[in-house]
Amino acid sequence: MSNSLLTLGGITREAVRLWKNSNAFLNSIDRQYDKEYQNSGAKIGEQLRIRLPNDFVARTGPTLSLNTVNERSTTLVMGTQKGVDVPFSSVDRTLSLQDYSKRILAPMVNTLAGAVAADVMSGAMPSQITSNTTTPTDGDFLDAGAALTDMSAPTGDRKAILSPRSNARVVKSLAGLFNPTGRISKQFDSGQMAGPALGIAEWMEDQTVVTATAGTATGLTVSGANQAGNSLTLAATGAGTLNAGDIITIAGVHQVNRITKQAGATLAQFVVTSTVNLAANTPTAVSIYPAITPSNAGAAVQYQTVDNSPANAAAITLLTAAFGANYRRNLVLRPEAVTLVMADLWMPDKGVVESARATFDGVSLRMITAYDPQTDQTYTRLDVLYGYLWVRNEWACLVPDIV
Repeated sequence: MSNSLLTLGGITREAVRLWKNSNAFLNSIDRQYDKEYQNSGAKIGEQLRIRLPNDFVARTGPTLSLNTVNERSTTLVMGTQKGVDVPFSSVDRTLSLQDYSKRILAPMVNTLAGAVAADVMSGAMPSQITSNTTTPTDGDFLDAGAALTDMSAPTGDRKAILSPRSNARVVKSLAGLFNPTGRISKQFDSGQMAGPALGIAEWMEDQTVVTATAGTATGLTVSGANQAGNSLTLAATGAGTLNAGDIITIAGVHQVNRITKQAGATLAQFVVTSTVNLAANTPTAVSIYPAITPSNAGAAVQYQTVDNSPANAAAITLLTAAFGANYRRNLVLRPEAVTLVMADLWMPDKGVVESARATFDGVSLRMITAYDPQTDQTYTRLDVLYGYLWVRNEWACLVPDIV
């Protein structure tokens, strides 16, 4: 009995199935599929509006005090198309789907998913960081959980995303904790952290965790009193950089609980969202998140983040500088911290031998096989169109590990 030829439709459906388990990080974040493009297909540059969470202030007493419902939104752009291309010979077409999946398709999908994950991971801008400058310990992960709770992140379904090297160190450092025997056995067998543990539902090892370099500017101070918003003008006595992803604190500016609007003794943390070069003693505007939103003469306001605006010349501490020139950016997060949206790509109807598109669980993949008469070969391309947005940076906490 002759083998039946593989069809591109069957291969594409298998590719979507493989994607589901190909990358830990992508499976730990909010994934969405935009149905708007099911028929016509989307193109690079398509935009999607995403609503940001509302915030309100509670009143005391029976007198009505209306909050303004001013819904905020932001734009997610379907801005990236990635793909992997391979020749697809007549010999390949006679393989079983299982053989083709194992030999060719699985590496294709793994490479493509890893490229998407690395892109999304590189855009991570967690606005909080743990303080331990050695191997992460149980205290770091407990502190990360407390930081998320202070920002009103739900306590369930929290994920830890660790690089392979960090995971190895963390398993070793936490080996002495009191854990159920079965969980210790699982960690011993797999060499990976097993959850739930320390308030984290799931621990994942992912090689797309990025390594970052801390900024080099020194002697940072606020330049100008009563600043607010997502831009902070500051100065440095020592020329250098503030890199995107650096996290700072400002003397005298304290974090407030997002529900009660009450300030504690913890300084508010802000992430630098765009890399800037600072000349010595030259005021420079730096983009930060979250916005500096102080109280109104001590009274709570909507979307409040801090107790008061920074004073002129207030000292700024670059927290990420404590981790040296290079550090791994491990994360503890809620899935809703970042949204990844995929859409159906346009399906050409001319110049192709075969084409197929498949969707499942927020993932849309397109495969096309075309014939090249110059080489008498057929080529198959696997494509994905996506956009991502870190919607709630405060629902992610950086757990650094020095390289």
